[in-house]
This record gives sequence, structure tokens and C-alpha cells, in this order.
Amino acid sequence: MIAATENTIGRRIVERGRHFMASPWAGGAILLIFVGVALVLANLTATRDMYHAILSTPLAFYIGEGGHVVHFGLDVERLVNDGLMVLFFFVVGLEIKRELRYGRLSSMRQAMLPVAAAVGGMVVPAAIYAAFNATTDFSEGWGIPMATDIAFAIAVLSLMGNRVPVSLKVFLTALAIADDLGAVVVIAIFYTYKINLLCLVLIGALVLVLFWMRKVGVTRVFPYLAVGLVVWFLFYESGVHSTISGVIMAMLIPSRPLLSKKVCLYRQNQLLEDFRFHDREGVEVMQNEEQHHTLLRMRRTATDTIGMSQRLEHLIHPWVTFLVMPVFALANAGVDLSAASLNPFASTLGTGIFLGLVAGKPLGIMAASWLAVKCQLAVLPRDVRWMSLAGVVCMGGIGFTMSIFIDTLAFAGSPEIVDSAKLYILIASGCAALLGFAIIKWAAVIRKNVKKKFLQRMVNGLSK
Repeated sequence: MIAATENTIGRRIVERGRHFMASPWAGGAILLIFVGVALVLANLTATRDMYHAILSTPLAFYIGEGGHVVHFGLDVERLVNDGLMVLFFFVVGLEIKRELRYGRLSSMRQAMLPVAAAVGGMVVPAAIYAAFNATTDFSEGWGIPMATDIAFAIAVLSLMGNRVPVSLKVFLTALAIADDLGAVVVIAIFYTYKINLLCLVLIGALVLVLFWMRKVGVTRVFPYLAVGLVVWFLFYESGVHSTISGVIMAMLIPSRPLLSKKVCLYRQNQLLEDFRFHDREGVEVMQNEEQHHTLLRMRRTATDTIGMSQRLEHLIHPWVTFLVMPVFALANAGVDLSAASLNPFASTLGTGIFLGLVAGKPLGIMAASWLAVKCQLAVLPRDVRWMSLAGVVCMGGIGFTMSIFIDTLAFAGSPEIVDSAKLYILIASGCAALLGFAIIKWAAVIRKNVKKKFLQRMVNGLSK
């Protein structure tokens, strides 16, 4: 009886865990928890030194009996930012590729609104930041307020429930994906300071090898990942930030499935008939060699009907959401609050980041969206009003992962500036989330009152 109860409790815990991980707000919630943990570790006297010591620990290994040391030239923090984050950028690249090929950015009319909004949401914040910092020591950080953190933004939107139409959630997702593409281009062009031409030539040669592999029909993942590892190393040595290798590899991974839907249906029907033909009453599949073999062929057929890029995205995305991004937050959000001012307007750095994210992002997105609609280049979704859109675009000012990442690149030689900018990013992102939350709730109340008045008028009209 006790064993059965424990089994039921365990099953419920597993089911609730799966339900949590499948929810759209789970990634943002986990990220927020790890931001809090990082801040606690970096500010408690008992853990502060240990936290920074772990991040600065150099990575090396020993070879042979004499213990010859081989150094990687990386510490734990750089391993996270230059190594693990490649997976984040790889998944970003896969998402961009999927949207460009099959999704919301696949046609000009579908893409124009989020793309125009993304451009406006990058140009205006950068201009606001530059207006305060163009002649200061912080001028390199103009790219910080340009990016939107999709995990946090979608998590906050999910808390609003049905107050936000599905089309607006779709719009914000497409906007964030276009935004990520812009941020990748900015990192590649403007935050690369020294170039090793030999490494770039070798990268070009390997890209041609990848094109050849696609051309001849290489369908196994391992050869692409093996070449991708070499591409990452060459990027690391080239001076161009190594995470760009993740986006390039994502774009070169084949997305076309080996089998069409029609062929899949035909084969699966044939295999299902074969499975029924070899069925023996009372004999389980594992004891029936023919049925077991048929099921394996059915699984292979299903796999071959999904493109390699989609399979990899489905496989890696949970690891990025629940491991890579939380570890990134743990390694990068630990700001010493006693050494930094909590007032973003105390310096031009904080003013530029705060106004860029909280004001510049929504203003740029709204202005570009309005202009695209007025010029008839795009249309608003059918069930969306400008007031509701205004609340959602405020969520575009939630810039955590990519903003902090650009911060570490822009001020790599100045740890104090990096930490101050991180703190201002966190403050601005929180304010942007609260502002968006308030506007969406206000818009929902207005909508409800308008409907109530309309219905009241109809009732009064009918009663007369």
C-alpha cells in the first residue's frame, strides 16, 4: 500500500515537472531564479569571494605520468560566455532559419511588421544611448539596449493569460527572433576588434565543405557537428566572437527532410499492416522480433520526415532553456550591489541603458510599426488594437541575455563598467516588464468597459 502511494506521488511529481517545463513561462521563471541566486552569491559576505574565485578559475588538464599541464586559455566565466553560449546562438540560428523558411518570416507580407518593428526597436534605443554617451568612456556600449530577451518577455506575457491575444504573442516572438538576427549582425560587425585572416580563410574553406556535404546528401548529424567544433575553435582564434559560429552552423544544417509527407504516410501504412500481420496474441513487442523490427523502421521513417535542423532544435532547445541560459545568468548576473549605484540616472551609462530599453524600445517599435502600416507595407493582426500593441512592445525593453552578452563584449577590459551596466540592464528590464504589464491590464479594462457600454446600449435599445 505504501509502495503504491509512493509510486503515485512520484508519478504526479514527474507529470507536474513535465507540465512546468512545457509551459511558455518556465524558461523565464528559471532564468529569474538564477539571476536572484547570482545576486545573492555575489553580495553575501560568506559566498562573495568563493563566487568570483570559481568564475576566474583557469581551465587545464594533465597529460602523462609527469603531469604535464595543458592550458585552454579559458576560465570558467569565459567557458560559459565563449563556449556554452554557442549552443544558445545555435538554437537562435535554428529558430531564425525555421521562421525564414516555414514560419512567420517566410513571406514578405508576414515578415514586414515584425521586421520593421525590430529595426525601429534597434535604431531608436541605440540612438538614445549614443545621445548620452557618444563622447564618454561608455560610447562602445551603444548595442546594449538593442536586444529583446524572448524568454523573459514571453514569460511575463504568459502571466497575463487571455488579456493578450494570441496574435500579439506571435508578433512579439517574431519580433524577438528578427531582433536576435540584428543583434548577431551587430556583434559580428561592430564588436570584433582584431582579425586573424588565416583563421577566416580556413573558416571559409570549411563552410564550402559544409555546402558540399549538403550537396552530396550527408544525412548524419555527427559530420556536421564535427566540422562545427573546428569552426568554433577557428572563430575563437580569429578575433570574431566564437558564438557567431553557432549561427553560421545553424544556417548550414540541412532543413529539408529526406522523405515527403506523402511517402511517409505510404510507408507508415505499409509498416502498420506489417505490424498487425506479425501480431501474436499474448506476446509483447519485445518478445516479437518481427514487430520490434517494424517499430524501429516506423521510427526511422518518422525521423526522416523531419528535417535535421528541426530535429536538432527540438533536441537542444530544452538544454539551452533549462541549462545554458540559467548557467549564463549565474555567471553574469552576480553584481556587487554595494559597489554600484542603484540609480540609473546617476551616470550617463545608466541613463542611456535605462532610457534606451524602457523608452527607446517601445517608441522605436511603435513608430516603425505605425509607419509600416501607414505605408501599407504591413497590416495589424485582425484582433489587435494600438493600445494592446503598446503594452506588448514595452516587453521588448526586457533585454537580459543578449544585452548582458553585448555588455561583456563592449567593456571587456573594464570589469567595473561591465558590472554597472549589468545592474542597469536588470533594473531597466524590470521596469519595462512592469510598464508593459500595467498598460496591458489598463487596455483590457478599457476594452471590457467599452463592451459593457455597447451591450448596455443594445439592451436599452431593445427595451424601447
